[in-house]
Amino acid sequence: MEQSEYGLMFGVEDSHWWYRGMAEIACALLDRWYPRGGSLRILDAGCGTGAAMTGFLARYGRVWGIDISAQALRFCRRRGAARLARATVATLPFPDGFFGLAASFDVLYGEAVPSDLEAVREIRRVLAPGGRLFVRLPAYGWMRRGHDTVIRTKHRYTRGEVAALLRHGGFRVERTSYANTFLFPAAVVRKAGEALFRAAPRSDLSWKPGPFNAVLARILSAEAGWIARTGLPFGLSVIGAGSKP
Repeated sequence: MEQSEYGLMFGVEDSHWWYRGMAEIACALLDRWYPRGGSLRILDAGCGTGAAMTGFLARYGRVWGIDISAQALRFCRRRGAARLARATVATLPFPDGFFGLAASFDVLYGEAVPSDLEAVREIRRVLAPGGRLFVRLPAYGWMRRGHDTVIRTKHRYTRGEVAALLRHGGFRVERTSYANTFLFPAAVVRKAGEALFRAAPRSDLSWKPGPFNAVLARILSAEAGWIARTGLPFGLSVIGAGSKP
């Protein structure tokens, strides 16, 4: 990821409609398996600037975060995070079976991850038997846009690819679904506009939704119940959850 993206992320992660909606979706799934206020040990594998680990993940237990970027970890500390380590998802500095839950939000797709499968297997190592991995990844290679250039996307996934990644990594697949479905048509139009006008690569976080932010957050959050119950058939992101036998 471009280093400038971390500053943009830190500035909007607590309020931006996409982060707010995705947090609601994540909690709808986590609530199926975990009580809030518990003592679960949780790994945020690729914690970025720390909003998830100090925010909604902390509702379920104690959270440890790792990231390859020293700048990202500095932002985490500004949020008050303490259990941090500079590491890659492929070489986690934790003993076998240490965590009950691991989350990796929009990390495994990046150029900085040589092998998504090896990363998933390493995460499995640090999970206790019965522990879960929750991943979120960008969907569909044909939806690659300028934003992917900025954040250095290596691969965009299908639902089937995420399921296969979890299975080959040693997990029992419990849920896969697309997300950001209701706004998908608008994203297709935007991609077409970028191609038509040959727009320069630009981070999506640099676009300020202004008065539309709350509306967009409600639209995305409305998907949470659907994803928790049955899943959605298409979208801009793919979510997967699997348990370690």
